[in-house]
Amino acid sequence: MIELRTRDEIEAMRPAGRFVGSVLTAVKEFTTVGTNLLEMDALAHQMIRDAGAESCYIDYHPSFGGSPFGKVICTSINDAVLHGLPHDYSVKDGDIVSIDFAASVDGWVCDSAISFIVGAVDPEDARVIRATEEALVAGIAAAQVGNAIGDISAAIGDVAESYGYGVNLDFGGHGVGREMHGDPHVPNDGRPGRGYKLREGLVIAIEPWFMRTTDEIFTDPDGWTLRSADGSRGAHTEHTIAVTADGPMVLTARD
Repeated sequence: MIELRTRDEIEAMRPAGRFVGSVLTAVKEFTTVGTNLLEMDALAHQMIRDAGAESCYIDYHPSFGGSPFGKVICTSINDAVLHGLPHDYSVKDGDIVSIDFAASVDGWVCDSAISFIVGAVDPEDARVIRATEEALVAGIAAAQVGNAIGDISAAIGDVAESYGYGVNLDFGGHGVGREMHGDPHVPNDGRPGRGYKLREGLVIAIEPWFMRTTDEIFTDPDGWTLRSADGSRGAHTEHTIAVTADGPMVLTARD
């Protein structure tokens, strides 16, 4: 069921959005060559406790997950492109690090993700990150009252095509509110004008993710981490936004 939020409810979601953005910023700044993924998760977990927030991930066990997630952030490295389960791995020079994080503050959830390179930058890695960022901007710009979900999807897909990247449609954006995942689904490619018509009060996460040379994925033995089928690197960028009469409002904007 698609739920629409009042202006007061959207305002009530702002603290969750600010908190999610602050955690992503802090974890990114903390991460250098040699940082362990478990240390990154521990930092986010401590920030959750300090803020009196609640993790959306730690007990999360959807049909596609092998077990309850057990950690509070997703850490996807290089060819791991989504749902990376933090484990005993120290970040290496040149790694792409993608962090996805959702939390609940006062009963409201926001969800966001970033990708960045630690150390030496491979131009092709920087290019795939830039593509997801540009696609996110395009998708947000299309989130206007009277447009359709297909307009958001098509805007994202057009950016992917301009970079020569394929698009995997197994996972994409989604509704956000009291729960982390809800209706509607927001694919990362589609046809303009198709699907649910956007109305004031719709709150969704828009999350482009691309891989350099494939659009196929497989699941690691950990039951969670999704990797590119050919080992190519990928990136993932996400914001929670509200559709308003004045245009899209980004709730998870970062400093």
